[in-house]
Parts: sequence; structure tokens; C-alpha cells
Amino acid sequence: MGTLCAIMLAENGCKVRLWSAFSDAAAELSATRENRKFLPGPRLPDTVEVTADDGAALDGAALALSAVPTQFIRGVWKRLGAHCPKSLAICSAAKGIENHTLLRPTQVLLDVLGGEPSARSVAALSGPSIAPEVAEKLPATVVVASADEALAQQVQALISRPYFRVYTNPDLTGVEIAGATKNVIAIAAGILDGLGAGSNAKAALLTRGLVEIMRLGLAVGAQAETFAGLAGLGDLVTTCISPVGRNRTFGEAVGRGQTVAQALAATNSVVEGVATTKSVVELAAREKVDMPLTQAVHDVLFAGRKPAAAIAELMSRPLKAEA
Repeated sequence: MGTLCAIMLAENGCKVRLWSAFSDAAAELSATRENRKFLPGPRLPDTVEVTADDGAALDGAALALSAVPTQFIRGVWKRLGAHCPKSLAICSAAKGIENHTLLRPTQVLLDVLGGEPSARSVAALSGPSIAPEVAEKLPATVVVASADEALAQQVQALISRPYFRVYTNPDLTGVEIAGATKNVIAIAAGILDGLGAGSNAKAALLTRGLVEIMRLGLAVGAQAETFAGLAGLGDLVTTCISPVGRNRTFGEAVGRGQTVAQALAATNSVVEGVATTKSVVELAAREKVDMPLTQAVHDVLFAGRKPAAAIAELMSRPLKAEA
């Protein structure tokens, strides 16, 4: 996603510096102008500077876009913290909840970089945006959320493209909760695909999964409308049906009988939903929110529960009114 955002920003005439935590990856990308491992095909514009130099990463920056996976944000930004201006605005493109702290990506950034939260503006870019499709310039629509309306509008203006439409949203909490939890439901969707459970089962999963997502979001202060929007229902649908979505693909492998370790080893990307499942279950327990689908995914991934047995248990729960 970092490479993709760099391409779109450069297309809009922005001066872009793309930083990598890995010097060998930065050197290869600088030389070939192609992210062959994570986004093969699209060429990085010649105007984009690529570096692995921590000191140069944020030098002169007016805005930072962080595409670091959630569980690595703390380590990366501790590394960059000494070089980060105190007033630099940061937009996160991560979708997850940090293990143990149960903090959302923008909360992790504020926690790591210190100071008063009001002194630094943060935003989150989220919504249905499968990177290979956007790289092909297929139409996509996303949302940028921030309590700072000016920052949201700035990101909107900088990154919008004819094929990439960006809306603003003031509900940062809701957008980040939706982005994190949809990955857990996407793993469940993949498991259903691996089991050959059918379209009816997937429709039920998405519908009831959205109910769980909204319950948790409302419990932590999000706005209900957010979950009917791009970051909620929109991203949930895309992630659960896309043949290239990492979380769904991982779940499908588990549904076909692979172990969690085998399924993770088969991908060269970070499957954010795996670690996030632990965090969501903990957060739901803390907030006293009932999330049976999420708990079932957790039991399959971390407690050795067989997928078919988890489905049977869900289907045999006591009958109730839809709510």
C-alpha cells in the first residue's frame, strides 16, 4: 500500500520520498522502480525518491503516510521518532489493533511519539482498496478519517485520482475499528470458501459479522453510520469476496485443511487479521460485547478448533430474534 500511495501522490505532482525499513528492499526498488515482491507490475515514477536512511525519511516532510502493518508500527516509529518533527501530521493506512495494548494504529502512533495528542494531527485511510486493482487503475472509493477536518481534506486532495475517489469522515474510531475487525470476518469467509460452505453461509457471515463489528464499535465510541459506509460494509464485502485478499486467502487455506503455520508460510505478506483476532477478542471481553463469530475464528486459529466444528457450534446456538 505504501508503494501504491507513493505512485498516486507522485501522479498528483507531489514530491514523494518512500522510506523502507530494509536497505536491500530500498536499493532494489530504487534501481528497478518496481516493488516485485509486494506489488509487481506498476512502475514507481522516477520523481519518487527511495531511501532506507532513517534521518532522511521525514526530512522536510509536510505529511507522513504510514503504511506499516499494525503490529510493527510501534517498532518502526520508535526507530523514526528521533527524526520526526513534533508537529508532523501522520496518516495511517494500517488496519488492525495492537496486541496487548489494544490500541488502534493512530493511537499507537500518538503513544510512541509522545506529547499531547492535541499537538499532533493523525488520520486513517481505509475502505475497499485491494492494491492490485487500484494499481491497474480500476475504480475504487475510500475514506480518510480524522478529528482534524483540515487534515482529512488535505489527504483527500493530495491522494484522490480519477480512479481513486476519497471521502472524508470525522469518525476516526469507527473507521479504524471497522478496518481492523473486517479482517477477522474475512478470515472466516475464507474458511467457508475452503470448506465449500456456499453463498448462503457467506451472506449470513457478512451480515452477522457486520452486526458484531458495529456492536464493538459503538461500545468504544464510534458512530453507527460509519459501519454502513465505505470503511464498514464496503471494506467488509471487498475483503470477503476478493480472490486476492490476504485474509480471505489465508482463511481459505485453513478451511482446506492447512495449519495456521502452513497457511501463513504460503504468503509473503502480513496477514493482519491473524494477530488482530487476538486483540478483538480481548477488546470484546473488556467491553462486554458478544462476538460469537470472532470468538469462533479465534478458537480455530489459536485453540485447535476444527472449522467444521466451529460452524456446527454457531449453527446450534439458542434461537433468538435478529438483533
